[in-house]
Amino acid sequence: MSRPKTLVTIATYNERENLPALVEEIIRYAPDCDILVIDDNSPDGTGQWADEKAASEPRLRVLHRSGKLGLGTATIAGMKYAIEQGYEFVLNLDADFSHHPRHIPALVSGMDGADVMIGSRYVPGGSTPDWPLSRRLMSRAVNAYARWLLGLSPRDCSGAFRCYRMASLKQLDFDTIRSRGYAFQEEILWRLKQAGIRFGETPIVFTDRRLGRSKIDLRETFSTLGHLLRLGLQNWLRV
Repeated sequence: MSRPKTLVTIATYNERENLPALVEEIIRYAPDCDILVIDDNSPDGTGQWADEKAASEPRLRVLHRSGKLGLGTATIAGMKYAIEQGYEFVLNLDADFSHHPRHIPALVSGMDGADVMIGSRYVPGGSTPDWPLSRRLMSRAVNAYARWLLGLSPRDCSGAFRCYRMASLKQLDFDTIRSRGYAFQEEILWRLKQAGIRFGETPIVFTDRRLGRSKIDLRETFSTLGHLLRLGLQNWLRV
């Protein structure tokens, strides 16, 4: 039985310290998958390293963008690439090792019964061992907020470690997706829910980034909450 053609996408901005080891771990745990690095013109040379690696690694591709254009648009760029190249699944994960590639096989195998498989911190077996209590409470609150506003069923609506069936993504009009940042994760689930897509979740252990600095700040947090509120009003008013 042939394996589904799967593309693993990684959006990067200044991840030169993490990317080499991450690519090796993806190849180790998912040797049948191709990898696409979507780099937003990282000043630290992330894109240059990816180009050099791609010259000797046939499973690695690189997409260069002009600047830091947002996680949501980078993820959509990867999805559009996967559609154009005829992949069956596209799987995205963060570049900072908070999503370990050892969970990729479970995400892909879970697609037998789902159209979107979510690597979840909040189903039995999932965890966030490095987080202080304040961060755990905040994350839980944001997820509850999103689930209530948007009528979403998954326990983990904000995590980026997911596998999507391309046939499901083809039903979306990507131009209607307004979020450019972290609220993209909830928005795309909401739009897929409207299309009748099946969701599944598999447990993951989410750890803090190994190297480098987080891209999330207070401004991004408030922007995410505001965007979710606007989507919630659309959901309730059916507009």
